[in-house]
Amino acid sequence: MEGGKRGDEAGPSSEKPGELSEKLNEVCHVGEDEEDEDEDHRSNGVAAGFVPGPLISLKEQIEKDEDDDSLRRWKQKLLGCLESDLDGQMEPEVKFHSISIVSNDFGEINTPLPIDENQIGHVLFTLKEGSEYRLKLTFSVLHNIVSGLTYSNTVWKGGLQVDQSKGMLGTFAPNREPYEHTLEEETTPSGVLARGLYTARLKFEDDDKRCYMELKYSFEIKKRS
Repeated sequence: MEGGKRGDEAGPSSEKPGELSEKLNEVCHVGEDEEDEDEDHRSNGVAAGFVPGPLISLKEQIEKDEDDDSLRRWKQKLLGCLESDLDGQMEPEVKFHSISIVSNDFGEINTPLPIDENQIGHVLFTLKEGSEYRLKLTFSVLHNIVSGLTYSNTVWKGGLQVDQSKGMLGTFAPNREPYEHTLEEETTPSGVLARGLYTARLKFEDDDKRCYMELKYSFEIKKRS
């Protein structure tokens, strides 16, 4: 999977591990894909039985070990000038700015988010049968680290569920620059029965089951000429 903006891999020396939260350690791999494991041990890319630790504000985590130079330099490299913007809010926030459909048939079509009320229920994009395409999201993370951000995309045709895809985006730290993430490639079905109008719901949650966006949209599959 193609990640968006990725964090630099950096960490404190092994001689001074400090007391930094486990979540902050995870940001060394910001946006990286999770390794594949048996489906019996995972649900939406999160290990079965995993219990997230207590939520601590990022400001509080950063203020720990202030006298440890190696940790201080690591945090500065990780967060840059954003550290001064932190307000102690514990709950992370994810703001989605746009969704794009990327296909060799027509290039890229970008739609700003949130979708205008007049567009709700309208066809967001049209694809030809047998087309390969990807959904691309642009989003920002505020206040705290978002751990284990996952997505699910469910598709219906004529009221019947015909497809569902799930995946892991990764763990993301607050950053002034938006992240850009492209979901896995999909291929539209072919044939007379595949053509027509579809409805879908795209949902994003973290490993605490906080929902950051639930987008309902429609698209159409047409005959390839």
